[in-house]
Amino acid sequence: MRAQKTNFSAVFLDGVENGKYNRGVITGLKKFYEGSVSEEMVGFYSKDELRDIKQLDGTDRDLQARMPVKITQHYFEQAQRSKAIQTLVKASPKETYDLDGASDPGKQMSYSPVEGLIHKYELGLIYVASTCSAHCRFCYREELIAKKDVKRPDGTVAPKGLAQVDDIVEYIIAHNEAVEKNGGRHPETNREKLREILMSGGDPMVLGNRNIAQWLVGLAGAGIENIRIGTKELAFHPKRFDSTFFAMLDQFHEAFPVVNLRMMVHFNHPDEFLQKQQDGSYLEHPDGGLVWLSDTKAAVRELAGRAWINIDNQSPIIAGINDDPDALRIMQRELKRNGIENHYFFCGRDIVGHKAFNVPIEKAWQILNESQKGLSGVEAHARLSITHYKGKTEVAAVTNTPFPGVKGGENGVVIFKLLRSVADAPDRCKVTVVGRNPDAIWFSGYDDRVIMDEAELYSMYGIESVVQGDSQP
Repeated sequence: MRAQKTNFSAVFLDGVENGKYNRGVITGLKKFYEGSVSEEMVGFYSKDELRDIKQLDGTDRDLQARMPVKITQHYFEQAQRSKAIQTLVKASPKETYDLDGASDPGKQMSYSPVEGLIHKYELGLIYVASTCSAHCRFCYREELIAKKDVKRPDGTVAPKGLAQVDDIVEYIIAHNEAVEKNGGRHPETNREKLREILMSGGDPMVLGNRNIAQWLVGLAGAGIENIRIGTKELAFHPKRFDSTFFAMLDQFHEAFPVVNLRMMVHFNHPDEFLQKQQDGSYLEHPDGGLVWLSDTKAAVRELAGRAWINIDNQSPIIAGINDDPDALRIMQRELKRNGIENHYFFCGRDIVGHKAFNVPIEKAWQILNESQKGLSGVEAHARLSITHYKGKTEVAAVTNTPFPGVKGGENGVVIFKLLRSVADAPDRCKVTVVGRNPDAIWFSGYDDRVIMDEAELYSMYGIESVVQGDSQP
């Protein structure tokens, strides 16, 4: 049977066709400085903006050193009528006013048993690409995109590398064999079988169909049951989801019918997928809902029409982009209406320069809570998460009334709930309660306000609880 599957996979890969895409990408600011961009792009950055940015070139506040500038033609067209999209993709000096932040957010390198693989939770994340079609200025992977040095647990310093198919397949098989031999749990980490992989980066959809197919076949052949593809390409260049891509997916499904695909898409604002009128309002569809951009709608319809593909959206709440309950309400309603689940909203990460982007934690909770008023239960599935070193942590509640008799709770409390704990999830669902601080944008904002710390989020931010990945599976 394995030989038959291998032969079938080889025939499948030989038949995969790469599409041809004209993303109209502008990389860097040189053409904007020179005025050699297309006529319609002239003025996207004002003369004052370009002057202020150029003054920082080559300094320790160089914007492109922090995060390279990149935009597609499609995204530029949407940005012309959207202040939110402009804020998302345009470089600004505010990014480097305060460069405080972690070089390795989430301490991911502590869970990297193989180059390009993060095995922190019950699933594995693999870096398969080091760029996207365009670059979000708030990107949580700025250390990967900008190829920055990261200190590893063994003391070495080097940029994060990309995963290689053979290395990842070997690791999955070895890990799962060790689990099986040990009665269902890994002998060192107590993890169960590795069933799910998230292809990430960068954006896997910048790769050609054949490259994506090689990953799909390799992962499925190694026993992975659910493959996630993390992508913002539906926003940046929806025409990437063309007939050649869907033909590849259909052929893969024929070869591996029990493997589920999960498209983890990334819309931050409804301006990224809805048509707008001259006055900035959205067009209402005569049959209900709002009118989508035609290319985006076509791609979503194709994805949603395949029962073996799930589509989930997740987005951070970022200052100046989507810190608006009305925008988030529209987005959640329209996504669910069109077959896309609302998975997570995130508080900002502690990336380098994060203070330019992060909305205070309590304000983000209030924004999401307000946005979900008027939504049905299925439309309001998304929770607010903040990624702690110990794992994904839900901002479960923010109270507005004092807690009588509780020191530190005089102005109300914030309740954190650990949603996903590392390794075999020993601390899942444990909670931490802190006194409110409306200015806190990261866990450190509550250092002096901890009331109860069952989840041990404030035990050196969980750093001493970090366990190495399965380096010897």
